[in-house]
Amino acid sequence: MNSRLQSRNVTVDGHRTSLRLEQDVWEALEEICQREDMSVHEVCSTIEQRRTGSSRTAAVRAFILGYFREAASDTGHTRAGHGNMAEGAKSKKQINRDGLSAALN
Repeated sequence: MNSRLQSRNVTVDGHRTSLRLEQDVWEALEEICQREDMSVHEVCSTIEQRRTGSSRTAAVRAFILGYFREAASDTGHTRAGHGNMAEGAKSKKQINRDGLSAALN
């Protein structure tokens, strides 16, 4: 994880401001923007409208965490096709066992 802070200018509700976030956090925010077909400015304005009692930067980090945690929920995992790793591992073990049996016979 790249923990070095980077400042970038964003426009929040029509007002230019800056945010200092880690490079990985900026990349996560950009990924959300791409997925939602919104600009960084639009997403930050949406976050600002929902913000209560925290700094703007903390609100952005919390939003990003919440966004990806929702995607990591059971429903999100199902939609993403996650949860089949164990089945894949079992299949590989079975193939390996079957291949070993065939090689020994």
